[in-house]
Amino acid sequence: MPIRLLPDSLVNQIAAGEVVSRPAAVVKELVENALDAGSTRIEVTTAAGGSRLIRVADDGAGMEASDLALALTRHATSKIGSLDDLDRIRSMGFRGEALPSIAAVSRLDLQSRTRSCDVGSEISVDHGRMTEIAPCRVPFGTTVVVRDLFFEMPARRKFLKSERTENAQIEDALRSIALAWPAVALTWNRDSHGAMNLEQTENDWEARIASVLGSGFVGSSLRVRAEAAGLALHGWVGLPTVARAQADRQHFFVNGRPVRDKVIGHAVRQAFADVLFHGRHPAFVLFLDIDPAEVDVNVHPAKSEVRFRQSRAVHDFLFRSLHGALAATRPGGVGGQGNPRPLATADVSAEFRWHGGRQSGTSAPLGIGEEVASWGGLYANPEAGDSSWVANRRPPPDGAAADPFRRALPLDKPRPQSRHSDAPPLGYAIAQLHGVFVLAENAQGLVLVDMHAAHERVTFEALKSARDAGSIPVQALLVPVRLAVSTAEADAAARFADDLRAIGIDLVRSGPNEVSVHAVSALLATGDVGRLVADLVAELAQESGDPHWLVRRQDALLANVACRAAIRAHRNLTIVEMNALLREMEKTARADQCNHGRPTWVQLGIEELDRFFLRGR
Repeated sequence: MPIRLLPDSLVNQIAAGEVVSRPAAVVKELVENALDAGSTRIEVTTAAGGSRLIRVADDGAGMEASDLALALTRHATSKIGSLDDLDRIRSMGFRGEALPSIAAVSRLDLQSRTRSCDVGSEISVDHGRMTEIAPCRVPFGTTVVVRDLFFEMPARRKFLKSERTENAQIEDALRSIALAWPAVALTWNRDSHGAMNLEQTENDWEARIASVLGSGFVGSSLRVRAEAAGLALHGWVGLPTVARAQADRQHFFVNGRPVRDKVIGHAVRQAFADVLFHGRHPAFVLFLDIDPAEVDVNVHPAKSEVRFRQSRAVHDFLFRSLHGALAATRPGGVGGQGNPRPLATADVSAEFRWHGGRQSGTSAPLGIGEEVASWGGLYANPEAGDSSWVANRRPPPDGAAADPFRRALPLDKPRPQSRHSDAPPLGYAIAQLHGVFVLAENAQGLVLVDMHAAHERVTFEALKSARDAGSIPVQALLVPVRLAVSTAEADAAARFADDLRAIGIDLVRSGPNEVSVHAVSALLATGDVGRLVADLVAELAQESGDPHWLVRRQDALLANVACRAAIRAHRNLTIVEMNALLREMEKTARADQCNHGRPTWVQLGIEELDRFFLRGR
């Protein structure tokens, strides 16, 4: 078959496939055009999931009659005019493809009127034929009516989903746009029924988020704000305890544009790595402001993908900002359960030094955790009383290292008698339930603590701080553990020897197919050292091409160590020991969740308890 030029109608339909994939894409493009026109009110009407009717009316600047035909011509736009403009795109649209692409696969009517004109103008496209421009009576702004989407493309129409699914996609698109534009009123009428009615909230982000995602979202989220090196981040991050089974509440905006980006996604996942339960997804609404010259939005016609010129800097900025905000999720901290959640301002403008992918000098308080990191013990200062616990820095007695809570602590002083209002965030311990939960009394009412989960988090954060400071305690093995491994595994062990030593594992290649473990973290000395190290070396051999793999694996390994070292269920604790744990939780970052993302404590308020027992107050 000879080479030939395709007819314009076929070219337009092929090109339209990249821009107009489904009705929701049409709605998104038309609403973004309305936003670029300076609209303050946008009304969307759809029928049959958008396949039969899509109507978008706005009160924006409108178009002159002479511009209507150009608006329906490919690559005609008022938003850019040079390569310099393309490098600094601030508008939502810029390619000049949306309207002509939509017109190529539907019947389209376009009406518009500027504020300087007494009457408006209209033009239509039907079966690829454009009508003459005619005067019409319309309000200020622009109205686009799209009928019979894909009416000439049965192959495309059969790939559309059910009306319910298509409506859900439209709703997602509108919700995403609404979150970024609180000063714009947005209405959606679906099949003659009101489906969305969002009034203007000026710049009241919380009110708009509550309207779109529900009032509970803001109340269970941390507000984040951070600035550094020309980057500014603000928004809300849901607490790990309200993570979802699906990634359906993840909204990220770059200069007001909703995007999905691998760099952004990876940074968020890393920030949540050790506070989310397996298989759960964080919820967030985040806005990144960046110099338009530093981000390329001209990656795909759908404009949902971006490319950062300094992707590593953006990744690290997002990770540090979110990681710092989540570190405040501790009892009595900026995100503690049952406590107000003020603005969590992440200080990322300071000079950062990195060790193992983590900021050096991370100030995780060392109390119980520090002692566990040193030898696995816990002691109190009897002279200080129950409310003033300090760690005993002396070596532990014989046998104490195997059990952090082995030594019984005398209750030589009662709990301080103070008003409830003076109680610390987690209050004072009053009992232990089934050897699993600690019950405490605070100003709000009753606190229940999962003692294993809580101590696991305290220990984990202490181990990470010790790792970052290069002070993880190790214990030499009386007889080195020798392991038979493959050549690749032996190579990997030798390559990562220094990194392994940083987390308390002294591993030496002792032959072409053998490695020897000479020392391990003190908390691992009583476990199955051979099996743990064998598993680690096998993973090293598989992932050794990724220089950042061990950094990520370090935290997973330390979490494993913390889990093994934490007090076990059905272990009876004294009141003194319980209070020591509560005080350490209050000082420990991310103490609201254990290393696996499960909650460590819950608050039952007095009013809630009254309701349980039908008490009137």
